[in-house]
Amino acid sequence: MSQFRPQTADIAFTLEHVVGYPGIAKLPGFEHADLDTVVDLLEQCGEFMAQVVAPTNRAGDVQGARRESDGTVVTSPGFKEAYGQYVETGWGAVPLPEEFGGGDFPHTVGLAIQELMSTANVAFALCPLLTQGAIEALLHYGSDELKQRYLPKMVSGEWTGSMNLTEPHAGSDVGALTTRAVKRDDGSYAITGQKIYITYGDHDMAEQIVHLVLARLPGAPAGTKGISCFIVPKFLVNDDGSLGERNGVSALSLEHKLGIHGSPTCVLDYDGATGYLVGEENRGMQIMFVMMNTARVSVGMQAVGVSERAYQQSLDYAQTRRQGRAIGATERDSAIIDFPDVRRMLLTQKTYLAAARRLMLLNAVYVDQSTHNPDAAVRTRADEIAGLLTPICKAFGSDLGNELTSLALQIHGGMGFIEETGAAQHYRDVRIMAIYEGTNGIQAADLVGRKLGVRGGDSALEFLATMRGILAELADAGAEFDSIRHGLDAQLGALDTATDWMLRTGRADPNAVLSGSVPYLRMWGLCVGGWLLARSALAGAAAGDPQQAETQLVMARFYAQQLLPACAGLLGAATAGSSDLFALDVAQLSGAERSKVSSQR
Repeated sequence: MSQFRPQTADIAFTLEHVVGYPGIAKLPGFEHADLDTVVDLLEQCGEFMAQVVAPTNRAGDVQGARRESDGTVVTSPGFKEAYGQYVETGWGAVPLPEEFGGGDFPHTVGLAIQELMSTANVAFALCPLLTQGAIEALLHYGSDELKQRYLPKMVSGEWTGSMNLTEPHAGSDVGALTTRAVKRDDGSYAITGQKIYITYGDHDMAEQIVHLVLARLPGAPAGTKGISCFIVPKFLVNDDGSLGERNGVSALSLEHKLGIHGSPTCVLDYDGATGYLVGEENRGMQIMFVMMNTARVSVGMQAVGVSERAYQQSLDYAQTRRQGRAIGATERDSAIIDFPDVRRMLLTQKTYLAAARRLMLLNAVYVDQSTHNPDAAVRTRADEIAGLLTPICKAFGSDLGNELTSLALQIHGGMGFIEETGAAQHYRDVRIMAIYEGTNGIQAADLVGRKLGVRGGDSALEFLATMRGILAELADAGAEFDSIRHGLDAQLGALDTATDWMLRTGRADPNAVLSGSVPYLRMWGLCVGGWLLARSALAGAAAGDPQQAETQLVMARFYAQQLLPACAGLLGAATAGSSDLFALDVAQLSGAERSKVSSQR
């Protein structure tokens, strides 16, 4: 199994030349986060992840977290020690507020750190990611008392956080949850119920876990309108900040999973546990969406990280595995990297990874603009674009994760199907990412049901017009950019057609729009990726590095000619409507309908 090589060079190129990070460093509050400082910071972070975190990846898969007979949860070998060093070096605090001990760096920098950590060990990375989501919720909605009590040690990483939404009968339908919260005389609440699929719901890496739990108050409205959010700590916190007695929350069991074995996924039981209301009553979903929107882009970046690790391993294997004789070869056998189909799979991985990385970082840049730009109009527009891109980041990124880790396994041939090589781990680890934080079908529904209709569709149409603006630049750049320009022009046309159909059809037939939403989201991902790679190709030519320029140009050309055309192929599925999807009843779907011959007997 190959070692992880930090992908900081492409991250740095993307930040400087593609997504506009230098403009973020000029915003008020980010003066200390200039590009040179950030690149140096990311290089140090990459070294830490490669040396400390990456070696735990395989052990986490082979010997996952376990629950002992006394109910305690023990993480995989090396996790606790690596997490201790992670806290000591302060990587988790980099993008968090200085007020609570953070580094006050932009969100974009934090997302780049998440990629490096996910590439090193995604099962490990899930713990800091969820902690950061809990921190975001408290920053937006927590009282001053809750912030002062919990945030300093959560920002430092000494305490971790978890999200508690799902129940055995309430998965994506969060409004069906039944966990109860009853107010006590002292202002706290008694939380009773059971939650499942709680990532890092219990573990031994930190002394305290701060659970954010959705529960329902007596007499609350039905559905999502009657859900409130509560902090429920593993240990109660004394007035002096020290840890007190154990709270009434325990891990009943750990889930046995396809992948991410190093991450303890718990069934948690709340038996009258003491909780504290976050924000207002019955506003829990609004609070939880702060966590989930941040997490959704992070999940897309997780998939990029795992796919990068799989790509690096398949690239190494392709250079050392010798079999058959390539055309023109003089030796008895050739490295399989010399065969065209292996080259196709490698370049598909590399190019899609570059496109997805740029998409995630672009989203992060818009998030930073939406929170720190002094111009209110710029903040509003940036927030619109970040909202539009968020479901695309999560779904397109995690769908690619499934496809790219599969290609990496394919390059290994039969050895990819053998666990000892480690190629299968990436394939298994990434599979959950299309499911959690809202399935990709939910992301597509969000895109067509909420984001596409912003300002009557004008928000999305303006972004499409922005992407079309690059066509003139490509035309001026010379003949070697022609295939990129023609490919992008044609596929943006297909996306325009699909978008027009979605906007015309949505109100009259929402089921038809939802039926085409998944292929439609894929069309968006493909086009935004092609646009960003075209920007990369133009920037590479102007950067003064011939090798870098060639790399960016070849990737953009390969994408435009061989990957982007799938966009037009999805147009029919995106606009087909719902009639055929519902034409067959359950008996017909199962093949159980009786034949005419048998019915006549």
